Amino acid sequence: MTKQIHVGAVAVGGGAPVSIQSMCSTKTHDVDATVDQIQRLEEAGCEIIRVAVPDLAAARAVGAIKGRIHIPLVTDIHFDYRLALECVDQGADKIRINPGNIGSEERVKAVADACRARHVPIRIGVNGGSLEKPLLEKYGGATAEALAESAMGHAALLEKFDFTDICISVKCSSVPVTVAAYRLLHERCPYPLHLGVTEAGTPSMGIIKSAMGIGGLLCLGIGDTLRVTLTADPVEEIYAAKKILQAAELRREGPNLIACPTCGRTNIDLIALAEEVERRLAGCKKPITVAVMGCAVNGPGEAAAADVGIAGGSGEGLLFRKGKILRKLPQDQLVDALMEEIASL
Repeated sequence: MTKQIHVGAVAVGGGAPVSIQSMCSTKTHDVDATVDQIQRLEEAGCEIIRVAVPDLAAARAVGAIKGRIHIPLVTDIHFDYRLALECVDQGADKIRINPGNIGSEERVKAVADACRARHVPIRIGVNGGSLEKPLLEKYGGATAEALAESAMGHAALLEKFDFTDICISVKCSSVPVTVAAYRLLHERCPYPLHLGVTEAGTPSMGIIKSAMGIGGLLCLGIGDTLRVTLTADPVEEIYAAKKILQAAELRREGPNLIACPTCGRTNIDLIALAEEVERRLAGCKKPITVAVMGCAVNGPGEAAAADVGIAGGSGEGLLFRKGKILRKLPQDQLVDALMEEIASL
C-alpha cells in the first residue's frame, strides 16, 4: 500500500478511493473564466483540479480562484521556482513540478521548505517528452526505465531536503511504455501514483488509450489518482474517468448498462433500444446493473447477474430481474416498463 497524502480534503494513496482529476484549459489569470470552468467540472464529478501557472499574474490569481471553488486546487509550475512559492502563499493545495527544471538545489529546497511549512504536497511530473538528456542517452530514448529513473531521481532530491509528501506521475504518449513505467515505480517506491497517458488525443482514440493504460494499471492494483487527458472540453475527461473506474469495478456510482452486441437472432432494433435506455438512465444515481438484450430466448439467462433488464423479441419482449422473467410486453412498452421497475428498486 502506498503512502497517503492529502490534497486539501482529498486523501490520495494509502487505500483511499482513486480520485478523479482534470486540468483547466482557461487562462488562469482570468479568474471568472477559470472559476466557471471549475464549477462545471465539479458538477461533472471532478475531485481535484489543476491550473497552469506560466507567470506571476496566474500565480497571484490562485487565491481568488480557490476562494470560489469547492475542490482542491493544484498549480502546475515549470522553470520558475518563485511561481511555486507564490502559489503556496496563495493557498494552493498541491504543487506540480519537475524538480529537475526549476534550477539549483537551493531553489528546490526553497520550494520543499515552503510546502512543508504549509502541509502542501508536491507531485513530481515526469513526461516522456521532457526527459533529461543523460537518461535519453543511457536508455536510447524515452523508455520505461528512463521514466522511472527520472522520477526516482527527482524524489531523492526532495527527500534530501526531508520532504516526502510526494505523488509521482510518469506519463508518456505510448501506452505500453506508460504501463511499464508505472509498474516499475509500483515496485520501487512507496509514493502514491497519479495515472495518465499524456497526449492521448481526441476522445475517439484518447479514451481507448486511457482505458487501456489507466484501466489496465487499476486492474493490477496500481494507481491512486488519475487524469484522462483529452483534446476536448475537460468535462469529457471526467465522464471518461468515471467510466474507467466503473469498468475497473472501483466505483459504483450510477447504473452499469450492459447490452449484447446483436447477432442474427436479433429481431429488434437493439442499438436504438440501448441508446434510449442509456439516455433515460442519465440522471439515475442507483448503483445497479441494467441489461438490454437482443434475444428473448437467451437474454435473461446471459444477463442473469443484472438487477433488472429487458430482452427483445419479434414485436414483443421480456422484462426480467436477476434472470427471472417478470412479464411479456409489446416492444413499444419495454423501456417504460424497465424505467418503472428501476424506480421501484
